[in-house]
Amino acid sequence: MNAAPQQLADVLRPVKHVLLDFDGPVCSVFAGLPAPEVARRLREGLLATGEQALAGAEEETDPLALLRLVSDARPDLTASTDAALATLETEAVRVARPTPGGESVLRASTRSGRLVSVVSNNAGAAIEAYLAEHGLSCCVAGVFGRIPGDPSSMKPNPRLLLEAMEAAGTKPEHCIFIGDAARDVEAGEVAGVPTIGYANKPGKDIKLAVAGAVAIVDSMQHIADALA
Repeated sequence: MNAAPQQLADVLRPVKHVLLDFDGPVCSVFAGLPAPEVARRLREGLLATGEQALAGAEEETDPLALLRLVSDARPDLTASTDAALATLETEAVRVARPTPGGESVLRASTRSGRLVSVVSNNAGAAIEAYLAEHGLSCCVAGVFGRIPGDPSSMKPNPRLLLEAMEAAGTKPEHCIFIGDAARDVEAGEVAGVPTIGYANKPGKDIKLAVAGAVAIVDSMQHIADALA
């Protein structure tokens, strides 16, 4: 279901502002420090403070979903849990696996005169640490990670996309969002921004298409080539 080069070129022609998801399109955040291990450490941190195990927490292997679970069940623990997760995410990005073509998209966007904002459910501090370590901070105009202590700001909520556009002074019709999950497409739709889906795993192309992605690729390099 790869978009044809001409289709990508047509989609990207009016774009002045590239909104880019982080985990997936730029790197695999938990490739070196696996998500289930991060979730386990997060749970252990909660138990170490004397908190009782929360219902459903033991089975949760997605640390971001675990943060949502904690926030729903114990709002008073949201800020401390979010801070602990941000620390773990920053550790994880030190050993994250760069996505082939992800850096090329950042650099091609910059060379073509387009702004880039990273819009992600991950912690802003972790994103900034990764970009700095890989020499990519110069390619990014702004980083919009989840609002600390407020998991409701995460996609599919469009809040981060709207904040990125407001900060850059751009309008939805001049933007494109690139993400690898249906929630990215859903957030883009609410924000009025078309989304290119990055199908980095089998079956994702169908989910992204059903969600309404305007184009789908299985390699970020295809987008970089179209931007160039």
